Amino acid sequence: NSFVTRTNTCGELRAAHVGQKVTLYGWVQYQRQGLFLVLRDFQGLTQVIIPQDEAHSHVKELLSNAPLESVVRVTGTVSPRPQGQENPKMPTGDIEVKAETAEILNSCKKLPFEIKDFIKKSEALRMQYRYLDLRSSRLQWALRLRSRVVMRMREYLCNLHGFVDVETPTLFKRTPGGAKEFLVPSREAGKFYSLPQSPQQFKQLLMVGGLDRYFQVARCYRDEGSRPDRQPEFTQIDIEMSFVDQAGIQRLIEGLLQHSWPEERGSIVTPFPSITYEEALAEYGTDKPDTRFGMKIMDISDVLRGSNIHFVQNALSYPHGSIKAICIPQGVRYLTNKDLGSLKESAKSQFNQEIMEIICRPDGSLKSLLTKFLGEKEQSELIQALNMQEGDVVLLAAGEHKQVCSALGASRLLSANLLEAAGLALRDPTAFHFLWVVDFPLFLPKAENPTELESAHHPFTAPHPSDASLLYSDPTKVRSQHYDLVLNGNEVGGGSIRIHSAEQQRFVLEKVLKEDSEVLSHLIEALEFGAPPHGGIALGLDRLISLIVDAPSIRDVIAFPKSFRGRDLMGNAPDYVTPEELEPYHIQVAWPLEEKEAKKN
Repeated sequence: NSFVTRTNTCGELRAAHVGQKVTLYGWVQYQRQGLFLVLRDFQGLTQVIIPQDEAHSHVKELLSNAPLESVVRVTGTVSPRPQGQENPKMPTGDIEVKAETAEILNSCKKLPFEIKDFIKKSEALRMQYRYLDLRSSRLQWALRLRSRVVMRMREYLCNLHGFVDVETPTLFKRTPGGAKEFLVPSREAGKFYSLPQSPQQFKQLLMVGGLDRYFQVARCYRDEGSRPDRQPEFTQIDIEMSFVDQAGIQRLIEGLLQHSWPEERGSIVTPFPSITYEEALAEYGTDKPDTRFGMKIMDISDVLRGSNIHFVQNALSYPHGSIKAICIPQGVRYLTNKDLGSLKESAKSQFNQEIMEIICRPDGSLKSLLTKFLGEKEQSELIQALNMQEGDVVLLAAGEHKQVCSALGASRLLSANLLEAAGLALRDPTAFHFLWVVDFPLFLPKAENPTELESAHHPFTAPHPSDASLLYSDPTKVRSQHYDLVLNGNEVGGGSIRIHSAEQQRFVLEKVLKEDSEVLSHLIEALEFGAPPHGGIALGLDRLISLIVDAPSIRDVIAFPKSFRGRDLMGNAPDYVTPEELEPYHIQVAWPLEEKEAKKN
């Protein structure tokens, strides 16, 4: 209560305050028949008794007629609640304040929605009136927890480990590869700034500059259009260190998260387990596995190799062909025929992969289109290999390794959702399973032209020391020194050891990626002036906090987020500007024909 005119907040009064005269400020959350009201501020709720005597008739009239969500000041005396009227669900439930004077500081007009967490309201309406939505206890809690976590991270990095908090520019130039960047026009004809998708180049240049340890709560920008649960502007905990290896970065981040982890969310155990990219793909069908539950992908190629099943033999005849399966526990009990149909349809539409189910009957026999092609010995081997129990359902897929794994990985997650929707407790909602994923490929074939390569992450990632020579002979086989941090199946961080040799950086850009290295001439030149070995990581703060507070979307942990389509519904941005305002930037808008006609009319 320092610096303000209230004596107490609405969440702090207890039985020990009985008899004290207090002044409270807050919003009217509830009012009942002119008898009492509930006053709310950022810290909690207090019940205020409206006086009924003639001497305080003006106070009664004022508070009885104050619209909900009006801002009021109340001065009165703290009293114990009458016996039997205490409210154990409220921290202030043992007391009430008997109002003596009051003032309406600002009356509230008719609300577009009630300020209550249990009232359902459309997301568009919530975002249009975000300043009202921010009054909800859920958002208040999330934003305050976010603030506490960031402060603890600053303490750990700056006070305990000597990191320097450096702000890097927002106006920069285009970076080759990666996500699309927002352009900002300049007054020089034809020249544009770019908003950086991360401070990647600057933090490397800070290492060349000898700062040794850098961090920043960094604003980043990506023009990714309408992508679910993504934001065009977002926040990273950005970190870079000199003279460090992958294990050093991982230990730093584990310590950082342990130090800043909110007490009310339990504790986290370090070190975090680690898995290679190839293992993640083979066992979970994704590079961000959710390890809170089993149902791992199993390779049953050897079990079925001797069978006469045509599609099995066809799949195994290819260089990377395999037969894989996942076992869904108690699938017969919890999954309907419609559910199984949707699993098969999803694999077909997303991955062009056929999936076949095998059901284990109560007597231990198998029910499937496959069983007529399999002898008793093969069926027994299959049951043993998959550790099938009665009532389990197996999803089997045959084909190219990566496609099969990806399809079964998606089916694994979809099955988990279906099982939980049907009442099976599969994933503990209070559990936090961190996982490092390492040894990613350095390059991937371009989707639009598989004969060309692109960086799996970004062009500054160093090759794995064991694969350095392959960079010049067979770059497709090179593993990178990139590492991702995964939490409950969500990527919450990613980083790498960087290339610190100008010669190697130029080779990657020009010879492997076929990019114009001139765009990065400033960075390449900097590497020629005694750049130290260095590496770093960025944690996605929005995603991390949303997982900690179990929010349905990252929009629920950002004060003023953009909509699904990247729009600010409250301020109506982006917005049009006049031709006169564009003139200094040498820009004219080429309107689509239908918009031209609409503007004429």
